[in-house]
Amino acid sequence: MLDETDVRILDELSLNSRISMKELGEKVHLTAPAASARVAKMEDKGIIEGYTIRLNQLKMGFSVHAMIHIYLRSANHQPYLSFVKENSEHILHNYKISGESCYLLECKFQNNEVLDDFLTKLSELVSYKLSIVIN
Repeated sequence: MLDETDVRILDELSLNSRISMKELGEKVHLTAPAASARVAKMEDKGIIEGYTIRLNQLKMGFSVHAMIHIYLRSANHQPYLSFVKENSEHILHNYKISGESCYLLECKFQNNEVLDDFLTKLSELVSYKLSIVIN
């Protein structure tokens, strides 16, 4: 069970996972060793699964951000999953979902031409519905 201090620690780590234990402790009113011990305990319990970075896709040259609902034509998902693996440079997330569609792809593309090529190949395997992220 998480107490209020643990929640505050998680909030601070969510804002900046590179924060020093000294600074984290100051923000949540603990000593650096106490903050470090709480973080280690949450890591051991699996509450904190890892640390990551956020990338600015636009600054990396990916100006098209797309969400694609995937509708499989058969119960065999393997051809689609192989396509996802082969085209991982464009795929941010591949969510298996319930509801109207089977999967939700979150993708990035350098431009509309690259997106069109991706969709042409994808349409050989599945039906899809495309949404472009505006903001």
